Amino acid sequence: MDLKEIQNLIKFVANSGVAEVKLEMDDVKVTIRTTLEGNTTETTYVQQMPAQPVIQQAVIPQAIAPAAAAPATPAAPAAEDSKYVTIKSPIIGTFYRKPSPDKPVFVEVGSTIGKGDVLCVIEAMKLFNEIESEVSGKIVKILVDDMSPVEFDQPLFLVDPS
Repeated sequence: MDLKEIQNLIKFVANSGVAEVKLEMDDVKVTIRTTLEGNTTETTYVQQMPAQPVIQQAVIPQAIAPAAAAPATPAAPAAEDSKYVTIKSPIIGTFYRKPSPDKPVFVEVGSTIGKGDVLCVIEAMKLFNEIESEVSGKIVKILVDDMSPVEFDQPLFLVDPS
């Protein structure tokens, strides 16, 4: 597909009133998005497909990435954090440090906690789930900001069990 054909395709899509068109051929991918309601903004993406098999592409970045990432990882903080227990989110939702906006936070950095103490609340599908500690110790770090989304198994707190 040459430039002239792509330009003709863009004009055709803009005049047709269609919001988006995706076209994939052997060696080219084209996505054209237009906004309706009188706005003439056009977004066009043209991607030339590689001549190499996809398997070779996947192997090359994996071989390069670990070598580049290795020097950036400091060894001392990892050893220091290993003595702490990480409390992770058991569900996807929104993290809250307080039971309600007018109440105090459940825990602060430096708070001593016991097994079964409520550390936070995670809202999922309009249900507020209290997250309880499975260890006793002292809160070293709170890893998530209040009212922010969290994923399953995302670290929330670092606890010093000693």
